[in-house]
Amino acid sequence: METKLAVFNGKEIRKLIHADEWWFSVVDIIEVLTDSKKPRDYWYRLKKRERESSEIDLSTFCRQLKLRSSDGKFYNTDVVNTENAFRIIQSIPSPKAEPFKRWLAKVGYERIQEIEDPELATRRTRALYKAKGYSDDWIEKRMRGIAIREQLTNEWDNRGLEEQREYSILTAEISRATFGITPSEYKKKKKLKRENLRDHMNDLELIFSMLGEASTTEITKNRDAQGFKDLRQASRDGGNIAGNARKELEEKSGQNIVTEENFLSEQKKIKE
Repeated sequence: METKLAVFNGKEIRKLIHADEWWFSVVDIIEVLTDSKKPRDYWYRLKKRERESSEIDLSTFCRQLKLRSSDGKFYNTDVVNTENAFRIIQSIPSPKAEPFKRWLAKVGYERIQEIEDPELATRRTRALYKAKGYSDDWIEKRMRGIAIREQLTNEWDNRGLEEQREYSILTAEISRATFGITPSEYKKKKKLKRENLRDHMNDLELIFSMLGEASTTEITKNRDAQGFKDLRQASRDGGNIAGNARKELEEKSGQNIVTEENFLSEQKKIKE
């Protein structure tokens, strides 16, 4: 399961699909509603207060699923579906509660629509990138990259990967072979925290990401790789194809492909 980001009033909320519905990070919801600098502490105190005052255990409205953290790794995190998010929101005094409820209901309804018509999800993703200021040309590459990534993870699903940790390891192998650094190192280079790395890549970075993952998919299928060990080697080999192409381009162009630039910094330059 890949962590997605929803945005409410400019603040990001991690979410993922489980059992055909959205599940949202509780601490992210709390941070949005309270502006707390320590939302995990707030969540702990909120659960304690509710148990003492109403004998209701808010934890029973949650389940734990793995979400990507700011360090790029996945951890078990308290999440709620749309229905149970409403119950937790009731316990949080905040002027943002009502607009957040409306936003939450809209997000849940959109998921129902996307199940009935999967193309809606693609159109909404395009519209979101457009609203953020990305160019049409960049959006086309990003959407193609998403499709290539999905093809690769589908192959991994069918060939014995089970743990989310294994997906992260294979992704890191491709990145290291393609760019010489892992995704977490790449994010540090671009001074990113919880943002999606690929949303802050330029055209060439996206192209080489696609080449590494598309090559890995082809090698995996042609070798009929099975299990983590074989898939790891295929990931290294697929990444090396993109890595060799990157090095050749860097040598002939005199420019590094991996840059410190990100979309946030570029937008800041435009505004200045």
